[in-house]
Amino acid sequence: MKNKKIQFCKKCLYSEYHPLGITFDSKGICSGCQIHEEKNKLDWDSRYEKLKQIVNKYKNKNKSNYDCIVPVTGAGDSYFILHSVKKLGLNPLVVTYNKYFNTSVGIRNLSNLRIKFDCDILYQNINPISVKKITKYTLTEFGNIYWPVLAGQTVFPVQVAINYNIPLIIWGAHQGVEQVGMYSYEHEVEMTRRYRHDHDLFGYEADDLITLNNNLTESDIWQYRYPSDKELNKFGIRGIYLNNFIRWDPLAQHIEMVNKFDFLSTSFQRTFDTYDHSDCFNYMNLHDYLKLCKHGYSKVTDHACREIRFGRINRDQGIHLVKKFELNKPKNLGLFSNWVGINEEGLNFIINKNKNNFFWNELDVNKWKFKGLSTNLKIKNKIKTNEITNFRHFFIRNYDEKQEQNYITFGKGYNNEI
Repeated sequence: MKNKKIQFCKKCLYSEYHPLGITFDSKGICSGCQIHEEKNKLDWDSRYEKLKQIVNKYKNKNKSNYDCIVPVTGAGDSYFILHSVKKLGLNPLVVTYNKYFNTSVGIRNLSNLRIKFDCDILYQNINPISVKKITKYTLTEFGNIYWPVLAGQTVFPVQVAINYNIPLIIWGAHQGVEQVGMYSYEHEVEMTRRYRHDHDLFGYEADDLITLNNNLTESDIWQYRYPSDKELNKFGIRGIYLNNFIRWDPLAQHIEMVNKFDFLSTSFQRTFDTYDHSDCFNYMNLHDYLKLCKHGYSKVTDHACREIRFGRINRDQGIHLVKKFELNKPKNLGLFSNWVGINEEGLNFIINKNKNNFFWNELDVNKWKFKGLSTNLKIKNKIKTNEITNFRHFFIRNYDEKQEQNYITFGKGYNNEI
């Protein structure tokens, strides 16, 4: 990597190697930062009025059915999405896919969400044996443990929409817009099969997983199969993103949800953010580390870029935070090994196999030197410790996950003791 000059955004920390695709203008500012500026330029009041016009068409006048589908988890932006939907006067059917890597705080947040927002909820619990088989295959074949989660979270709401004849699905933020400026907010891009295939599923549909080299069968993958275009058109299914109509600011939204609805957050080993994916043992641990292995950067860079764009930290502070967290070892590897049926030695072999030699040097057996994207970023001005400390106070941690020992495969409901 030292022989190649890598282009980085002059404002945030993203490079030309972002897997979603990124472009730069003549001043060296990335497309994500350019689109982010729309947050300060667009008339969000008029955009919200447009959102109200869209959803009003789907309100069930005789109250004989739900108005929309809202996919949720026990973390992320679920509370804010549901809060926004309720403010619009909609009666949602809430749906959630069981990822099986659930934490106590995630189960508690999900149960609390149902109570605070007074809504019906559908859970999808796919046969855990099939989930383990698929996870083991996607890990060994293309270094990803999250394919079943992302596939389930993006297909179950669509299946429910068809089965219950509820055409409108309301999602939170479009990742491609928020991170790399794939579209303008004014494009009002909607959920598509193509985006799911290319990015959420890493180019693999459910049927692609069945090969002569594994023991996966139709009974394992059929529930991950996306409905046909004929079915989608028959019921008029559409999925809109709220970030096209509401000025999206995850940190501000999470703080509001903590204060208004008792949303719980926790700390992570590999990032400063305390709100994102607190419902999962593995997203911010093994899944994130595999991202670092393959792409040379991790979730802490995403979080730092977001906060730089909102002006809550500067570029030097962002680089400092990235270097502080990104090489921290993932936790709970033994727990995952036991669950998926691969010993820790085998898991470490798979992890090392996925280390991209563009970002890693193998010095000796099981000894690696990281030469990823952040190694090209230099801090220009001295970092004031109190500034970083004050910034991190925004990230409330109101739950200590040290007591976590095992995945909660099926939540029993609201736990008032957490």
